[in-house]
Amino acid sequence: MVRSSSFMHHGDNYLFGENGQYTDLCLKIADDIFSSYPSMALIGKNEDRINAYSHMDYLKEPRNISVLCQEKALPIRKIRAARCILSGRLFTEHAAAGEATRLGLGTKYLINLKNSLSLSRISELMSKDQGNHVPEKEIVEKAGCAPGDLFPLSLGTRHMLQFSFDIYNLAKEFNMDPVKALAKQKMLIILNEASADTIIQEMIENRFFGFARENVMFMIQKAYHGIRFHNGKAFFDHTSPKRLHNHGSLVIQQTAHDQIFTMDWHEKRVFLKNYEYGNCLESMDDKITYNIEDLEFLTGAIDYEALGFALERGEHGVGMLMEIVRNDPENPQKGGMAAYDPRLEKNVMIEGFQLMGIRNHQITFLNKNFNHYPRPYQSWAAVKESGLNMPIAVKGGYVYFQPVQGDINFLVNTEFYRRENIKSIRAWKSIANTPLAIGHMRMQDQQDGFPDYAEWIMGRRLAEEQTM
Repeated sequence: MVRSSSFMHHGDNYLFGENGQYTDLCLKIADDIFSSYPSMALIGKNEDRINAYSHMDYLKEPRNISVLCQEKALPIRKIRAARCILSGRLFTEHAAAGEATRLGLGTKYLINLKNSLSLSRISELMSKDQGNHVPEKEIVEKAGCAPGDLFPLSLGTRHMLQFSFDIYNLAKEFNMDPVKALAKQKMLIILNEASADTIIQEMIENRFFGFARENVMFMIQKAYHGIRFHNGKAFFDHTSPKRLHNHGSLVIQQTAHDQIFTMDWHEKRVFLKNYEYGNCLESMDDKITYNIEDLEFLTGAIDYEALGFALERGEHGVGMLMEIVRNDPENPQKGGMAAYDPRLEKNVMIEGFQLMGIRNHQITFLNKNFNHYPRPYQSWAAVKESGLNMPIAVKGGYVYFQPVQGDINFLVNTEFYRRENIKSIRAWKSIANTPLAIGHMRMQDQQDGFPDYAEWIMGRRLAEEQTM
C-alpha cells in the first residue's frame, strides 16, 4: 500500500491550492508509483496491487468486539450522553459533499425525492439497474408509499431537521431550555465546490435549523485535476476533470489554515486558523462523523448508547470507535472491511479498494460510518502530524488520490463495537435502495410532532409546499 507516513507540513503553513503542499505530496507519490509502473496503462492494470493492504495475506475475522444494546440505551449511558450534548461538548461533522452519481441527481444533500424522482422514473432506473422490469406497484409496496406522499424536503434538510428535532426533544426531557440547548451545539458541514453556495443559502433561509450561526462551521472539500506523466514526471493536467479525493482528504484539509469558516450576519465568510479549530475540538468530549445517506438517522439522529459507550472508552485512552454492521446480502455495498491483523495485533478497518479485488459481496462486516472520536483533538492532531495513507484511482486515463477517513484507525487507539442483534447497513447509496429511502422518509414525516417542528424551525408551512 502506498503510504504518506512522511507527510511533511513545515509547521502550520501547508496549503490546499494547486501549488500547496498536499498537491506536492500527491505528485511525489505519483512519481514513486511511476518508477515501479512506468506507464499509465501499467498503473491502471496494477491499481489493486498498488493500493493493496500490506498485510492482506494474514487477515482474520475481527475479534473482541464490544456488544451494545440494540434497542434502548442503558440509563447511565443515556444520562451521560445527554449531559455531553446538552452542555455543548459533542462535536458533529456532517458530510454533505457527496454526489449521487448513480442517480444522476447531483449533490445528495439537495435531492428532494418528492420533487426529483417520480415513481415512473424510479421504476425506469431500478429496471435498468437490475436488468429486469421493476413495476411501480412493487416499489410502492416495498416503500409503503409513493414518493409523492412525502414532505417536499431535501435529503440534507431532513438530516439537519432530525438532528435539531432530537436535541430539542432531549432538552425537554431533561428540563432544559431547548432553544439554549440547540444554541450550544458545534458542528462542521462538509460541502463541495459545486453546491456550497446553494446549501449555505438554504441553511441561512432555514435559520440554521435552530443552531447558533456562529457555531455552524463549513468547509468546502477541494476537488483536483487528474495527474498524468510527461517525460517520467507527474503533473496535474488542467484539461482533466476535477474530482474529490475521497473523504480522507477532507480530514487532512481540516488541519490547514483558512479552510473552515462561519457565516457572519452580513453573510460573509469568516475563516478560522487551524489552531482555532483545534482549540474548539480540544474543548469537546466526543466527535461524531455523520454521512448524509444513512437512513436510520432519519428517525433517530442521536444514538445514546453508542455515545455513552464512546465517552466511557475515551476515559481509557481510546481515540476512535467504529461500529461494524453486516453487509446487505441482497444489495452488498462497498466500504470498509473489519478484520484482525495479527501482525499489528489489533482489529483494523480496511477500505474495499485496498483489498486486492475482493468484491462487495465478499465483505461480511462493514463500517457503518458513524465513527466516534473521544477527545477529538487527539485524532485531529495525529492526522496533522502524520497524514493518511494515499491510495489511488485511475479514472479516464488520469491518476486521482483517494485517502480514507477510516484510516485514522491506524493512527490512534481504536476499538470496534457492534449491536446485540447485528443488522445490515441501511443507506441510500444506489437506486436499488430507493424504496428503502422512501420508507424511512415516510417514517420521519409521521413522527409525532415532526411536521409542526419542521414548520416552526423553517418558518414556512409544508402543507403549502405540498400543493406547489
